[in-house]
Amino acid sequence: MTEETHLVLFMPSGKRGRFASGTPVIEAARELGVYVESVCGGRATCGRCQVSVQEGQFAKHGITSSNDHISPIGPKEERYYRVRGLPEGRRLSCSATIEGDLVIDIPQDTVVNAQVVRKESDGRVIERDPAVHMCYVEVEEPDMEKPLGDLDRLLVALEKDWKLKRIEVDFHLLPRVQQILRKGEWKVTAAIHKDEADDRPRLVALYPGLKNEAYGIACDIGSTTIAMHLSSLLSGRTLASSGTSNPQIRFGEDLMSRVSYVMMNPDGREAMTNAVRDAINGLVDKVAEQGGIDRHDILDAVFVGNPVMHHLFLGIDPTELGGAPFALAASGAQHLKAEEIGIHLNKGARVYMLPCIAGHVGADAAAATLTEGPHRQDEQMLLVDIGTNAEIVLGNSARTVAASSPTGPAFEGAEISSGQRAAPGAIERVRIDRDTLEPRFRVIGVEQWSDEPGFAEAAEKTGITGICGSAIIEVVAEMFLAGIISEDGVVDGAMAARSPRILENGRTFSYLLHDGAQKITVTQNDVRAIQLAKAALYAGVKLLMDKLGIDHVDRIGLAGAFGTFIDPKYAMVLGLIPDCDLEKVKAVGNAAGTGARMCLLNRGYRREIEETVRKIEKIETALEPKFQEHFVYAMAMPNKVDSFPNLEKVIALPEKKVLADAGGDGGRRRRRSRE
Repeated sequence: MTEETHLVLFMPSGKRGRFASGTPVIEAARELGVYVESVCGGRATCGRCQVSVQEGQFAKHGITSSNDHISPIGPKEERYYRVRGLPEGRRLSCSATIEGDLVIDIPQDTVVNAQVVRKESDGRVIERDPAVHMCYVEVEEPDMEKPLGDLDRLLVALEKDWKLKRIEVDFHLLPRVQQILRKGEWKVTAAIHKDEADDRPRLVALYPGLKNEAYGIACDIGSTTIAMHLSSLLSGRTLASSGTSNPQIRFGEDLMSRVSYVMMNPDGREAMTNAVRDAINGLVDKVAEQGGIDRHDILDAVFVGNPVMHHLFLGIDPTELGGAPFALAASGAQHLKAEEIGIHLNKGARVYMLPCIAGHVGADAAAATLTEGPHRQDEQMLLVDIGTNAEIVLGNSARTVAASSPTGPAFEGAEISSGQRAAPGAIERVRIDRDTLEPRFRVIGVEQWSDEPGFAEAAEKTGITGICGSAIIEVVAEMFLAGIISEDGVVDGAMAARSPRILENGRTFSYLLHDGAQKITVTQNDVRAIQLAKAALYAGVKLLMDKLGIDHVDRIGLAGAFGTFIDPKYAMVLGLIPDCDLEKVKAVGNAAGTGARMCLLNRGYRREIEETVRKIEKIETALEPKFQEHFVYAMAMPNKVDSFPNLEKVIALPEKKVLADAGGDGGRRRRRSRE
């Protein structure tokens, strides 16, 4: 007689299978590859394996699911409920068994001994399958007649209860095993690290008794800022997030200036490596304090960064990245011990660093690609991370290409006469009246616009100190829309007859944005700096479009802190990005940081991005003959030859106004290209 089986569907993964009556729910999940956390090994003491039954008819799946189709609450669950409590509708999957067709929900927010979430990351729910697992075991006590050592009996218990074979043991644990076993009265929790499928499991930490939590950090090392998230490896929750300025800025504002510093100073590489590691250790202290945890309970870490940051963090000389062929010392994913690179976590903590895509398209771009997934969709998606070096990924599931463009630090406020970083007092939004040419603006730290009641009083606290990146984009675009500058970026001196805000500066003119304690103007040189930066980015995008043989993109993601605050409409008016349906242009935040968090919480994402990076085609813009042609056309606003039909549906672009080049290099570049 054939044994009766029941159809079980696990959500949100959608994995399903048939199982015999009496099969523990956790066993069914594991057989299907559905990750369910368990620390106690089925003893119903950790509470990590909670599930809930979805009741009702699920016609799409052909399942009628009911709480009657799962075993009644037994003694072990009753004891746990009495001692610790369970949310309504939750069951412990190590104790509950399958007795009929079921739809089982795996909660992604299970938190035992819940920590306060001080500061959220992007809130994305990430299916968990971390590289570190916590395994509770009860070890046989020493026996005169059984000479097996304490560590060996621990390994026997781990194999028996957790099916872990050929376990390797971190050396730092050897002197401490006996003490920990006796402190826990032969009951201990082993932290087992296993990243790739063919890796041997490794014992990296050992705790007396039941250790019901473990933590990891995900960190994006940007050239300007460093951002870090502290997450529970068991629940997936983000407990704390923090950031700090990258202290390497004192060695050079942009990446190439830091490479130059290394080349010119014998101790330059070491100084920058120590600076960034010290900053990261400081962030670890900060997120550990915010999350209310001990930093020594952090067992895993994932880092991303652009190639220069990647090399300096790892202690690698970045000199080869300073010139063609821009050779990376190592491009693949890196697996390290945290203590090897001076990051102070648990002594057994591991570090995973995502692969770099190319010499100037780094692990941060790989992480952003993982987050937004152009390689998973049919539409052509453009992903741009705008910093001192813009990293560009374009493509879909059929083919994906990547490149970088040297935009320089203009978008971050450097090289701009009144430019500054985003901080209280910086102008962040700008609008210019088309008739009067009078501006109105918003300042970071002040809710009102400059023409609204209460602005002056509120602004006294912060001051009005400069223009940050998002406002630089908007003010140049608004000057173009108002006719203050031509499509070639020349400030029209004739407009001085209409407004006293057009100021003469020798052979050129500038626009007075604010006349206060600090006079804030947009000069002809400022406009040129923005033109050069945006033209470099757009030319890089056009090269990738050429490689794919496409004339438009379907959606655009603007990544990074700068991308988060750009208004897509103004980015398109400026010609920073190609024409696209504005509804499909979005800021994707710190996508690199989210990608790092995905790799921290799920080993599968590590394998996905490693495979994806191997398939991405790398384009070196410096070697492409058409780059200069695209660059010249992109100096114009929005562009000299490309049309912007989607943009023109929502905003009227001014008629072309041709003015003599007023001292910038845009016109000279154009003439050279035509000769």
